[in-house]
Amino acid sequence: MATSEPPRFEFDTASLGSLHWVGVLAALVSAGIHLLLGIRMSISFSPSAMSISFVFAGLGFLGAIALVLLDFRRRAVYAAGIPFTLVQIVVWYYVNFAAGPKSFPAEVGTLGAVDKVAQVVLVVVLLALLR
Repeated sequence: MATSEPPRFEFDTASLGSLHWVGVLAALVSAGIHLLLGIRMSISFSPSAMSISFVFAGLGFLGAIALVLLDFRRRAVYAAGIPFTLVQIVVWYYVNFAAGPKSFPAEVGTLGAVDKVAQVVLVVVLLALLR
């Protein structure tokens, strides 16, 4: 009787091209900013829906990076990453401009600007990889 071995989880970075690495870097930047802001909000105030959503978003980016590095259904990760990231951009715009400060432009801040640039780059990379 044949025995099956448990699946091995090994990083497969040999198949990653430069476009993949740009996406990984953009996702790492966004993950770091979300985790930093989420943890900072939780410590400064108290855990709120906003701070928890920031932490989950950061963990989502890190999880997606791990799946890509493990070569686990990469095309599905790319496809899921596009709306995941676009929703964050739209919600950020809504909170900071549409429902937030009435003066335009609102103060974006350095972290917000870096995060949104990283997310736009990530969406472009994911679209290119999916294509």
